[in-house]
Amino acid sequence: MSTDSSLIWFEANQRYLTLRLTQVASLLENQAGDSPKQLDDSVEHELAALAATMDYPPAIESLCSLFGLSHFERDILLVCAGVELDSRFNTLPALQPSLTFSLMLFTLPEAHWSALTPAAALRRWRLVEIGSGMVLVQRPLKIDERILHFLTGTGGMDERLVGYVESVQAVKDPIPSHQLIGEQIATAWMSTKNGRPLLVIQIIGQDAADRQQVAVDASVRVGLNLCVIRADAIPANPVEADTLIRLWEREAVLSNQVLLLIFDNLEATHATRWIETARFPLIISTRERISVGSRKTLTFEIRKPTVIEQRDLWLQALGPDSTRVNGKLDTLAAHFNLGMHSIEIISSDVLQTTKDTDNDLGEALWSACRAQSHPQLGELAQHIQSMAYWEDLVLPEQQIRTLHEVAVHVRQRMKVYETWGFAAKCTRGLGISALFAGVSGTGKTMAAEVLANELQLDLYRIDLSQVVSKYIGETEKNLRRVFDAAEEGGAILLFDEADALFGKRSEVKDSHDRYSNVEISYLLQRMEAYRGLAILTTNLKDAIDTAFMRRIRFLVHFPFPDTAQRTEIWRRIFPPQTPTENLDVERLARLSVTGGNIRNIALHAAFLAADAGESVRMSHLLQAARAEYTKLEKPLSEAEIGGWV
Repeated sequence: MSTDSSLIWFEANQRYLTLRLTQVASLLENQAGDSPKQLDDSVEHELAALAATMDYPPAIESLCSLFGLSHFERDILLVCAGVELDSRFNTLPALQPSLTFSLMLFTLPEAHWSALTPAAALRRWRLVEIGSGMVLVQRPLKIDERILHFLTGTGGMDERLVGYVESVQAVKDPIPSHQLIGEQIATAWMSTKNGRPLLVIQIIGQDAADRQQVAVDASVRVGLNLCVIRADAIPANPVEADTLIRLWEREAVLSNQVLLLIFDNLEATHATRWIETARFPLIISTRERISVGSRKTLTFEIRKPTVIEQRDLWLQALGPDSTRVNGKLDTLAAHFNLGMHSIEIISSDVLQTTKDTDNDLGEALWSACRAQSHPQLGELAQHIQSMAYWEDLVLPEQQIRTLHEVAVHVRQRMKVYETWGFAAKCTRGLGISALFAGVSGTGKTMAAEVLANELQLDLYRIDLSQVVSKYIGETEKNLRRVFDAAEEGGAILLFDEADALFGKRSEVKDSHDRYSNVEISYLLQRMEAYRGLAILTTNLKDAIDTAFMRRIRFLVHFPFPDTAQRTEIWRRIFPPQTPTENLDVERLARLSVTGGNIRNIALHAAFLAADAGESVRMSHLLQAARAEYTKLEKPLSEAEIGGWV
């Protein structure tokens, strides 16, 4: 409704209400008089003519229609409103000494006792308030303030709902894939009885802003306004919660609104009463599906925008500045799984901070995306600060080449999957995974760090002791948390010593075997769907289930270093700042140990030299080597250390 038409309707509604109040006042005067007079029918004709000129029905008539009020109930409401709005009512003998239901029964036509029952409209919808007193019919009546404002056309949400419920307006159109879901929700609503959207809708997804935007879109499609309430804001006290739900139920009818119930905390079980008893349009918004008992519910999953949609969102958010990204939009869209709201915020912040500077916009956006999408993995994973680079790796040429190919697959997945159409041809097996196999200390974790630095992505080591649980269903829940949290930022997941989790699926002999196999199958599905890079490390490649081996794209074997490789490791092991004296890397390479052991020996020797106030010498390395071999429970032969000192 335009501003001009709203003003015209408001003025017409005021006139209509005044006529109705005059009519009911005359009715009360006539009933109280000694000689009843014939009421003037011309008022009804004037009311009808006035209503015909209005774009929308008068408020009092809308109220009667919405709540099914009888003429008697309507007149009670008008009398209560008249006491508040018209001074004439305070002097009417029929309303003395106070306005009570007993007086209404005796003075208004078509009176019926059922209007006073708790289930009837006046009390069920709290249109009137009943004061205290011993006798029910003698208690004073008063119109509810929200209803009074509605009748006058001034509207506004009930002040008792303020602080709990917030109105939400559409800002921008959703992306195409989300618009489709909005259409499906609207269609489901409109197919319900009487066209009223009383079917409960459950929207699940990782991005709360995307879920809310879809809810707004669906509501607009059926002509409803959207309001939001958080589940943890609903009072735990049953009486307070019931009062709140009654007030909202009335508000939903008065203002033609749908409620979005947001479950940030899935433990807010007292809010489930709103779902079970709701007789108003309701949408549930939550990250994961929740049980709604026997209530008929339709569930829709809101996924993050597709890679192509994210690229378009970046273009829209950056506007003319998109040309300054130096061709990195595809890379941003491929690596980070962000929603519209996040993309708009990042673009706005980065454009503001790089304004009037020579900073690389593409690099600034990449850094901002990493910060924005930093996974919240809690106790399930450890963030590894990647310190290794290609020059730190000492591996055979074939292994180095394979690691470079892993980086190529991650870097070029946007072009191959989306631009070249492989994702449309088959949605399975698009996840990029690699198995690093080899004994401890051969460089598996270092290689993961190298890839993280090469790709400028975060690296997380998954703590399997926290992920794997003896309780049924808990391992899958933990794995879901890991993958969901890492998905947004395209983080590299490192499942260290993965044979503990990815072992061969066992023959089903009991329920424990069956649930273990369910865990493995779930993990296989998530690995295949994961947008980022998942790296599995194992000391025992043969322990890995063959089903996993078929789904792993890269296999990199980390061999025990030979003499030439150990020589190269020793040559690179000490930082340039470390003072050394007469070190013989050829003799040091005789030690038959892995790169990890070499690092331990070098570090131990550095501490010994620092404490002695000397440069690192072969004598310090000999002492450190003996300590490392003792830890390994290996004998240190003369062939390995002969001629060191």
